[in-house]
Order: sequence, then structure tokens, then C-alpha cells
Amino acid sequence: MSNQTSHDFERDLSLKDLLHGIDKQRLQTALDTLLGVPSALFNPKGECLLGLPEQAKDAVSQTLYGELEPIGRITAPAPQERLKAAADLITLLLRSNARYLMASELHLQTQQADFEELQRRHKALELSEQRYKALAETLEIRVKQQVKTIEHTQLKLYETEKLASVGRLAAGIAHEINNPIGFIRSNLTTASSYLASLKKIGDQLPSCRDIDALKAVWQQEDMDFIQQDMRDILDESVGGTARIAAIVKDLKSFSRVDDAERENADINLIIRQVCNVAAAELRGKAELHLDLGEIPMLHCHPGDLGQVFLSILMNAVDAITASPGIIQFHTAYQDNQITIELRDAGRGITEADMPHIFDPFFTTKEVGKGMGLGLSVSRNIIQAHHGSLTIVSRPNTGTRVTIALPVKPDS
Repeated sequence: MSNQTSHDFERDLSLKDLLHGIDKQRLQTALDTLLGVPSALFNPKGECLLGLPEQAKDAVSQTLYGELEPIGRITAPAPQERLKAAADLITLLLRSNARYLMASELHLQTQQADFEELQRRHKALELSEQRYKALAETLEIRVKQQVKTIEHTQLKLYETEKLASVGRLAAGIAHEINNPIGFIRSNLTTASSYLASLKKIGDQLPSCRDIDALKAVWQQEDMDFIQQDMRDILDESVGGTARIAAIVKDLKSFSRVDDAERENADINLIIRQVCNVAAAELRGKAELHLDLGEIPMLHCHPGDLGQVFLSILMNAVDAITASPGIIQFHTAYQDNQITIELRDAGRGITEADMPHIFDPFFTTKEVGKGMGLGLSVSRNIIQAHHGSLTIVSRPNTGTRVTIALPVKPDS
């Protein structure tokens, strides 16, 4: 386009070119009026471009010039002076029109160049848009895959932390279960020996005709004591099985980390279950005080919240330096929000450690007492319930953990 433009501007314009766009009728009328006689314009080849050739018969001519070269002539039967003045006027008019034509051509060529450039850019933008669209679709697929991977990893992290917590409690839980199992076994052994005494009485019944002889056997086997003792050992055994069933029931609440469905749950009940599971760990180390207020049901993942409560409870136990320490659980409901607060009078957290307490795998505990995931996982669980978890602590004074959970109207 630039080469074509340069060529158009450099070439000399002919008389026909310069007359382009001029109202020839008005120009003819104006010349005839100025000269007072008919006139005509001819190009160098003798072709008449304005007026009638026969009207300029036997007339005088005056050459018309472009920039340097002659471009034609005006012919009219008029005095030479008037004809020269008319030629000068036409020359001025043609030069002015030449500038207009050049400006107009430049404008058109510029517009054409701009239009072609816009078309080129539009095409480039369309191609770029297609590439970005394809890239966006690919990124969306990758993001979804990464989200699934993160969710799966997070679930495994929750399971790992939960197994670590339960693993730490395993010895205490086993002891809690073994105690009732031990006395149930002893009671069953005792009951088995009582069967021998009952058999002796049973053997006497078919041949016994004397009630005194039967009473003698009864007293000899001390059946009055056996009756009372059987009642006691059965009650004790039933109580032991109930204790085992309660422990198993509480433990089952911690096996639901991958339960996708939420349900309405009693937060106070979950806290009591957590305390029951951790009872062996607390024994001899801390006194647990429960101040559980009247709170509404909460639509939540009970297993996940139980994991949070167990984690902060175990942290409180580990923080106790002087046994028995005091650990307090408090719940309340206000402003459509359930608040769970746990306080301990332990060693507290140093200022240097406070900024890192929610960092994954950060721990100040001894090896074997934690993986450093408890608070990180707990905060994620609380945030997933649209709640908040805050910690305030002072070294050698104690720590307060506050959990706030919003209660939705449909809970």
C-alpha cells in the first residue's frame, strides 16, 4: 500500500485528473461570463475537455501549466490579456483542486490501510481468542483434577490425624475395655463353680424324701450366699458390658471422617463422647470440668467436629505441667452462634511459636505425641463449617481455645 501511495503522489496529474470533482457546467458558465465569449479547454492531445470545439473556432489559445509542464490550453475568441487572466484563474483553481485530490486520496488510502490493519488485528485476535479458549478449557480440566487431588489428600490428612489421635489413645482405651472384660471373665468362672453346687442339689432331688436332708445339702453348699453373689456378679457383668458398649459407641463416632452427608447433631453429646474416649488419657493428669449450656442442634459433620474437640483436648492434656491440672469445657448459644471454649492452666504457648501454631507439621511435642497436624486440620474443619477457631495463650499461665459455629435457621 505504501508503494502504491508513493507512486500516485509522484506522478503528474493531467488536465482531466485536475478537472475531476469540479462542476464543469458552472466552470464553463463562469469562464464564458468572464471572457464575454464562448471558451473551451483542450488537453495536449487536442481533445476537448470543456466547452464545444466549434465555439472556439478561429480563437486565441493560452497554455495551461501544471507544476512545471504544460497540461493543456484554454481557447476563446477574446483579447490575449483576458485569456491570460482566465488561464491564471484556471491554474489557481486546478492547483487548489490538486491539493484537495491529493489530500482526499491520502485520506482514502490511509483509511484503507487502517481498515486492512484492523482486519489483520481482528483475525489475530480471533486466533488468539481460540487459543485462549482452548487453553482455558485445558486449565479448567487441570484445575478440577487438582481440586480432586487436593480434596483426596486433605481427606487422607484428616484420616491420618484421626488415626494418630486414636492410636495415642489406644492403650488407654484397651485398658478401659480390658478392665470390664477381666471381671466379667472372673464372674463367669465363679458362676461356673456355682453350677457344681446347683448340680449337687439337683442330684438330691429325685431320691430325696426327707426335706431335712435337702436343707442340709443347701446349707452345706451355702446356697443363700450363692444366690446373693450370683445376683451381684450378674449385675456387675451387665454393667461391664454396658461400659464396653459405650466405649465402642463413642469410638464409632470417630470412624466417619469421610461421611459426606451432614446431619443435625448435639454438640454437647459429641463433647461428652470425646471426653469418654479420652478418659484414660486424662486419668491422673487432669481434672475435666464440663460446663455445657443449653444449645440448639447443629447441622454438621459430627465425626469431623469430634476430631477437632479431641485434638484440642489432647493439646490441653499435653500442656499440663502440674498434676492434676484443670481443663474446662464450656458451651453457650448466643446471637445465632454456638460457642465452644476450652481452657487449661498449662504451660501456654510462647510468642515465638504463636505465628506457627496452624502451620502443618509444626509441633513442640515430644516424638510420638503428635504429628503437628492437629490445629491445622482442626481449623480447616471449622472453616468448612463456616466457623472460626481462635487461640489466646500466655506462657506459664494457660491457653484458651474458642470455636464459634454459626447455626443456620434450618438446623
